[in-house]
Amino acid sequence: MSAEKIINIQVKNLPSLATPEKSEEVSSSGRVDINTLLNRARKVKEKETLTNLVFVVLTLSLIFVVGLILSF
Repeated sequence: MSAEKIINIQVKNLPSLATPEKSEEVSSSGRVDINTLLNRARKVKEKETLTNLVFVVLTLSLIFVVGLILSF
């Protein structure tokens, strides 16, 4: 197959893109509220903190279980 045929097949199999609806957070004048941006940043930070906490707990649990198994 030539490269053109492969590209045409790949393009036809792509899903259609939906246009996102206009966000309510942006005012009609095109300005963005700083509090909205800060809240979004806080949510991302909380999610990262939670993810890190889960990894730490899983790591400590693994060390504990391995230590328990090796002690017998």
